[in-house]
Amino acid sequence: MTDVHARPRRSTARAAALLFGAAFLLVGVLGFVPGITTDYDALRFAGHESGAQLFGVFTVSVLHNLVHLLFGVLGVLAARANGSSRAFLMIGGGIYVLLWVFGLALDHDSPANFVPLDNAADWLHLGLGVAMIAAGVATAAADRARGQYPEPEKQGH
Repeated sequence: MTDVHARPRRSTARAAALLFGAAFLLVGVLGFVPGITTDYDALRFAGHESGAQLFGVFTVSVLHNLVHLLFGVLGVLAARANGSSRAFLMIGGGIYVLLWVFGLALDHDSPANFVPLDNAADWLHLGLGVAMIAAGVATAAADRARGQYPEPEKQGH
């Protein structure tokens, strides 16, 4: 017997988008916390001259932190619906893979390095991009197996 008043289970895509969104929000906030961000007094708005490092590893700037916060907000908002969750995971992952390619091709000491990017961030961007794309693909498969994708109201019944 099915309870028509039961809340539908959150799709795996929505859960993944929410998880990534929350992680981006956390990293964006932590980039503004002295101590967690080392050499905080060297934090600059943008550019490779910023000397602040999140966890003592990843060079950050105010712009870099704001981008993480923006991605976080987008992830949380995307998690409100299945389709937008998958779009956030797939497109966001693609953006991070492109950012990895950009970082590899870029002279990290050049004015074009406005974010700023460094070797540690480059490889993190690759891992993050692949993880987001994989999450988008895997969540579609998991939701399809449970009959949640495409959404029942869009299946034409």
